[in-house]
Amino acid sequence: MKFKFLILFLFTSLFLHAQERFVDPLFKSKKAIERTYAQKDGEDLKLYIYEPQNDKSTKRPVIIFMHGGGFGVGSPHNKDEVKFAKECAQRGFVAVQIGYRLTRKGKSFGCDFSAEGKRETFKKAAKDYLDAVTYMIQHKDEFHIDPHKIIAGGSSAGAEAILHAVYQQELLWEENSTYEDIDFAGVFSLAGAILDTRYMNDENTTPAIFFHGTDDNLVPYATAAHHYCEKSQPGYLILDGSRSIANRLKELNTAYLLYTFKGAKHEISSIPFDYLPEIFSYVKDVFLENNFKQTEVVID
Repeated sequence: MKFKFLILFLFTSLFLHAQERFVDPLFKSKKAIERTYAQKDGEDLKLYIYEPQNDKSTKRPVIIFMHGGGFGVGSPHNKDEVKFAKECAQRGFVAVQIGYRLTRKGKSFGCDFSAEGKRETFKKAAKDYLDAVTYMIQHKDEFHIDPHKIIAGGSSAGAEAILHAVYQQELLWEENSTYEDIDFAGVFSLAGAILDTRYMNDENTTPAIFFHGTDDNLVPYATAAHHYCEKSQPGYLILDGSRSIANRLKELNTAYLLYTFKGAKHEISSIPFDYLPEIFSYVKDVFLENNFKQTEVVID
């Protein structure tokens, strides 16, 4: 009996060792590389880079993601954000999670905060995002990044920031922007919105993936007041959400994928891990290979 057990143990050990040896090296991502991409308001702004392992490619696509939290909380070290970055690295992407100025830390971003203050918050966060993107472009050779395959990603407040960075520079910056040469291949937005779709045009139009709930009580699904504030409140500010942005992309003959969750609220801002196969398939087909698809999926 002992002899049989020993044989079984040795066989099992050899089998598991063989499995480890033949695991695709791309599916082992190391710990994040930490870098400071800017210093603002006395704060070091950091980004965290996850790379594929043993990948010989010299022109990798990169996903640069901005976490949510109402511009007051949240972290690039959130469990789901880190998990998502590692999932991206496993698929051959360079994945970057960024920290940014939490200008509303300990403060409200609701109906008691002025509309002008909200616009300024969007502007600062968009600038932080674009500075992080600029840093990665400047270090493209170090991380083997293709600067023409940059995907902007964000959740909730982070989605609002990246959408403004991609589609609203003309609105936010009256002066000439220093970010005009950034070439985004696509946008991945989870429950985001922008100030005005009319500023989306042939020059800044970019393919996008949207996830949004129809009953989102914070960031409107279509066009409505931020947080559904009343006109009499200081924070009354009309925003165009995922539905309205998708409509504008359709007018501009630009590819998009819109996932609409009927009756869902702001929980749709979470990383949609159950839909990652569909997301990465669309990213590859449309963002990276420039195929044209306008697709809408409704989840009851």
